[in-house]
Amino acid sequence: MKKFTFLYLSFAFSFAQAQQQIGNSNLESWDNLGQSTEEPTNWNGFKSAQGSFTSFGSQQVQRSTSIRSGATGAYCARVWSKSTLGIIANGNMTLGRINMGSTTANDPGNYNISLTADANFSEALTSAPDSLVFWVKYTATNASDSARVHAIMHDTYDLRDPLDANSLPHVVARAERNYAKTSGSWIRMSVPFNYVSGAPAPTPAFLLLTFTTNKTPGGGSANDEVLVDDIELIYNSTIGIEAIDSQKQFTAFYSTETGIVLIGSETNVSIVTMEGKILSQGSIDKVNGTKLNSGVYFIQSDKSSVKILVP
Repeated sequence: MKKFTFLYLSFAFSFAQAQQQIGNSNLESWDNLGQSTEEPTNWNGFKSAQGSFTSFGSQQVQRSTSIRSGATGAYCARVWSKSTLGIIANGNMTLGRINMGSTTANDPGNYNISLTADANFSEALTSAPDSLVFWVKYTATNASDSARVHAIMHDTYDLRDPLDANSLPHVVARAERNYAKTSGSWIRMSVPFNYVSGAPAPTPAFLLLTFTTNKTPGGGSANDEVLVDDIELIYNSTIGIEAIDSQKQFTAFYSTETGIVLIGSETNVSIVTMEGKILSQGSIDKVNGTKLNSGVYFIQSDKSSVKILVP
């Protein structure tokens, strides 16, 4: 459950914009492999829970090789439900910490929490993503059941999910979706963040993200299963980056809607991949509007070079 957060940085410019991603978002790194305490690095399940009833916590998260075609790595997370004496414990994987306060599934004493003073049980996030994207494969016994994903951006407060009255004033934005069985297929889901309106708005500082096998605590059946992989925060707002040399021959921007936008006087620029391949070359007018796949690129002229990240 060691925690880390990735920052995508534009560096050495007169201003830089950070675009954070969730640590171990592709679920390739795991702790305590082969043991009952196995959990994905940076994520937590029942075996790292707190509360009065942790002795009842069972392993309900493990590494799986049942990945989809085109996955970025070799593994995904398998999250599943269990039944003990007829009581269903939903599978639960979170960036926070599970609190086991009651044996009754829907008791307010059961919740996930961002422990903001403990990096093992919280996820720092000071940027403002537009949406949450992930791949999922959901299998359930009952056709009417739905799994759930819930992401809550919040300020520096030990926020709970489900949200209680004390947590609500600290919410910055939420992305949530209940989704049905995926008919044996992997599905890419995109869930927008809905930002809290009104003033004063809290300042984003943390992200509490949870995947569960059922939208209802104690709902569903034993061995309902969610496979999760390749989680990503999407930033669709325009990204602006200035040229790194002191002459500032041009300024480069990129957005998913319009592609590359260059402003300046250069007559010959190139879009170059990290591997050195030239994708487009010519005047600024010719290069403008070029759409790029996700990745890192350089916009180069004879006197300037700009590094950009396309989310």
